[in-house]
Amino acid sequence: MRFDLTDLHLFVAVVEAGSITHGAERAHLALPSASARLRGMEEIIGVPLLKRGRRGVAPTPAGEAVVHHARIVLKQMQQMRGELGDFAKGLKAQITLLANTAAVSEFLPQALAPFLQKHSHIDIDLKERQSSDIVKAIRHGLADIGIVSDASDVEGLETAPFAADQLVVAVPDGHRLSERASVAFDEILSESMIGMSPGSALQDYLGVQADRLGKSLAFRVRLPVFSGMIEMVRHAVGIAVVPERAAQGARTILLDEAWAKRRLLLCVRSRDELSPQARILFQDLEMFFKDASLKNNAADRKPAPFAP
Repeated sequence: MRFDLTDLHLFVAVVEAGSITHGAERAHLALPSASARLRGMEEIIGVPLLKRGRRGVAPTPAGEAVVHHARIVLKQMQQMRGELGDFAKGLKAQITLLANTAAVSEFLPQALAPFLQKHSHIDIDLKERQSSDIVKAIRHGLADIGIVSDASDVEGLETAPFAADQLVVAVPDGHRLSERASVAFDEILSESMIGMSPGSALQDYLGVQADRLGKSLAFRVRLPVFSGMIEMVRHAVGIAVVPERAAQGARTILLDEAWAKRRLLLCVRSRDELSPQARILFQDLEMFFKDASLKNNAADRKPAPFAP
């Protein structure tokens, strides 16, 4: 039985995408070539690996076994590349990092820039996902490091604190809620909302909270970045739920929900399983939290300015 790494990468991509066409695109293969490789894999094994239907494809029991072992092999190859990265000139290591919206937009640019500048031989494949999806990916070995809300079920994973994230409601001046110090999520669901673009982990998270209340969010417009959302709020187009750090300059109200007060956690299956490069990144992200905490504590200790 002989499969090459391209076969394994293609098969995993097809299963994850639920589509041969989209899987081929992820594996950077032409569709005819991808289809031929998949047929060849099934001929070698002698049983179907994929159930083909009108809505896409799904692995058969044999396909489940192949994708499980393929992920292990590809993970080991990635770790080997990482370990050789310090010795083989031009062979770059890649770390897969999954994070929720708050981490991607508000914390990681500041945290990752010094790391990437210092380690020129390491690339980071950063993807935004919901916390629940990140935990599943880490458990199945589909990513090296995840950053999730502390409300996630991370049992069995190794974790470390990364950052604090408070959700607030940004409102225009003169809005009926503008003088409130806090507001419940249920109270704003009748408002015209400025949302994030479809696929945003934060927007999906808010949609889940609305569903639990038996309601839905009414969007006037959806934008890909927080700065654009805040600009719309300033022009009284609607209100927006955003991380507190993203709402600078806007009038904000505390979102008074337990799920809106989030701490972000780093999570991995096991530090011992990480490649040397991924372990260095994990340590750097841990230090980012510690440095931020020291700065915040120092700021809190500063005496208030004298007021005559």
